Amino acid sequence: QVQLVEAGGGLVQPGGSLRLSCAASGSIVSIYAMGWYRQAPGKQRELVAVITSGGSTNYVDSVKGRFTISRDNANNTVYLQMNSLKPEDTAVYYCNAYIRSRVGWNDYWGQGTQVTVSS
Repeated sequence: QVQLVEAGGGLVQPGGSLRLSCAASGSIVSIYAMGWYRQAPGKQRELVAVITSGGSTNYVDSVKGRFTISRDNANNTVYLQMNSLKPEDTAVYYCNAYIRSRVGWNDYWGQGTQVTVSS
């Protein structure tokens, strides 16, 4: 069984910073892509950033230049450094990973962590 455990959400003022982390554990053979999605109230879940095992990254336009995704392959952990946060970044942030376990390749999700940007 594979689990993704997130940490690092919270309340921050506009212009502030937060760092999210997500650790994958369990019967992992390999991990291809790891990423972050977010879902604001009344909106669809959207991809925020993704990083492959080779280090290639992709970001949604609204966070380019403010957010940085990184990955520790040795510890199966992905990070999202969020700077210059705006109220519109408020959402539940979900970790996602495409993982090969003993039963094959599957998509896995974390439980979500709330990020609130407000003065």
